[in-house]
Amino acid sequence: MESETSAEEPQAPSRPGSEERKERVLHTRVPAVLERELKRFAGNLRVPVSNLVRAILEDAVAAADRATVNVENQLLSAVKQLEVERERIKKKVLTDPLEHAVAFQAVTLSKPASCARCQCDLPRGSTAQLVIGSEPTTERLFACTACATSSSSEEA
Repeated sequence: MESETSAEEPQAPSRPGSEERKERVLHTRVPAVLERELKRFAGNLRVPVSNLVRAILEDAVAAADRATVNVENQLLSAVKQLEVERERIKKKVLTDPLEHAVAFQAVTLSKPASCARCQCDLPRGSTAQLVIGSEPTTERLFACTACATSSSSEEA
């Protein structure tokens, strides 16, 4: 759809103290079918075609603004969620899982596990070190003897 625009100068106020009209005239080329539909629709509503077109354009712009705000809000929400996940992963990756260990208890594993620090396999029946931490947790952590020994010697 081609469009041409021309702006008329604002009309002078009709009476003292009234606001200046800020409306402009917009000339647009539309297909004949669209013109007929607009005229038919305007006739059914008993309003001038220009008022109908203005109302349609205002509604379209308002809808586009609302859609833009919704998309912006969704993007901001996604960004916040990504930040939370990034921080969670960063904490998981960067922190030493044994940093809050206050003691290790030698245990015989009844199920296979893995070392909380080096991720080596700790098979069923092997001896591992149960990590006793300074902070309560529902997750049981086990350490291999090497990691438990190096953790104990780092604090000394």
